[in-house]
Amino acid sequence: MVISLVAGGALVAMEGRNTLMTGCRSLDLLWQGCWQVHWAATSAELWVTQTSNLPVYTLEEVTKHCSLESGVWVTYKGGVYDITEFVAMHPGGNKILLAAGGALEPYWALYAVHQQDHVLEILSEYKIGVLDTESCQKQESTIPLDPYSAEPTRHPALQINSLKPPRVDPETYRLEIEGLPGGVVSLSLSELKSRFPKHTITATLQFAGNRRSEMNKVKQVKGLNWGIAAISNATWSGARLRDVLLSYGFGPEVAAKAKHVQFEGLDRDVTGTAYGASIPLNKAVSEEGDVLLAYEMNGEDLPPDHGYPVRVVVPGVVRARNVKWLGKIVVSDEESKSHWQQNDYKGFSPEDFKSAPAIQELPIQSAITHPAEGTSGDCSDREGTVKGYAWSGGGREVVRVDVSIDGGKTWHVAKLHTSDQEQHPAPPPPPGRAWAWKLWEIDVPIPHRAQELEIVCKAVDSSYNTQPDTVAPIWNLRGVRSNAWHRVQVKVSEGLKDQK
Repeated sequence: MVISLVAGGALVAMEGRNTLMTGCRSLDLLWQGCWQVHWAATSAELWVTQTSNLPVYTLEEVTKHCSLESGVWVTYKGGVYDITEFVAMHPGGNKILLAAGGALEPYWALYAVHQQDHVLEILSEYKIGVLDTESCQKQESTIPLDPYSAEPTRHPALQINSLKPPRVDPETYRLEIEGLPGGVVSLSLSELKSRFPKHTITATLQFAGNRRSEMNKVKQVKGLNWGIAAISNATWSGARLRDVLLSYGFGPEVAAKAKHVQFEGLDRDVTGTAYGASIPLNKAVSEEGDVLLAYEMNGEDLPPDHGYPVRVVVPGVVRARNVKWLGKIVVSDEESKSHWQQNDYKGFSPEDFKSAPAIQELPIQSAITHPAEGTSGDCSDREGTVKGYAWSGGGREVVRVDVSIDGGKTWHVAKLHTSDQEQHPAPPPPPGRAWAWKLWEIDVPIPHRAQELEIVCKAVDSSYNTQPDTVAPIWNLRGVRSNAWHRVQVKVSEGLKDQK
């Protein structure tokens, strides 16, 4: 079972292409072993009304504004928007120009991450007018039908950000491998399963933008407003990438020239460009690296949403390098040329993207999942339970989590869990291979007559890396690597039922 965080009604939120998340489960109930469904309703609609103070445009007028030189105009639900100034800030790069002079709907249908209130609020700032009635009718008749209308209905607890996984026929699927002495290798799914031993790991995948919303409170960042739930944990099984590469001729001669291993997904955007990423060669071929060509998740075939039939799992590394629907592997002396490797998921400003290293390992992280921000709880027994998760990149084990209920003045040491079921604890991981998160819990005494508490958590890993106490010093334009002390404000109310 993939365990994806839900805290205070905030559902799992995954970002970018090659990223579709399912399998939501509430951390608050992990120790109870039962399901809890949260439904976070979103308006995600931008109703268009023709008002006297907005100009009315024809579709022909909009189509003339299809470049940075002439201005970039788009339409959405009958509204007309001049997004010329926004193009440079678009998290997806210049892909937004594909909609220039036309409708956003066909592109947003493929990337449902846009169907969120804060995205629509940004769009509304660029509104300059509305389409006339005839143009609206003409446009509606030309928007293509949904090619994924046969997809199964997903669980209502899930907040889905990329609704359309590619369809891959397992019988015709081939995984190509380039950059080895024998030329291009082409592996079928059955060959991958039968020729190489199956290896199993439990690993946490965290998005670079997890907790980005806290950076937005300091200063606006470029990216979607993720909370603490852009992280998940699952058990993955498949062939080691190391075993596959060695089998087809990887050796000292190749290692002397190559520095990276590139991955390319079968999912392509409207321009035909595949999602791509790469990792350092030493991570890919290390016996301790545990990089998998995974075809199972939690003992079953990968679901389509998670990359069926094969995805790469790179434990200890940012989620963006764990490419789904894997179609090609390239052993190379260069990093992937993908937009997502070269121009995104870097912790500096855009003018430094080319020179800045691509994010691989992420820093130490922890967050509070219970109680939720702004909630109230009964303190008649003068104790409160606090729960959460902690994880560190690079296989560094979380060794301690401290919790404060007075904003960081005094601290209490939380109890760490290596499994979601305390009665069956997992053995400690080998040094440098702590791929999975640790869940933590603590009962803390509530001060007499306290009316409000500021609960704070911070974690320490096996290399004694710690979290910064505030967000401002680590702020960056893309809102990545957000790992300051997590803070939650809660009210104390005598006689209320304790939040469960």
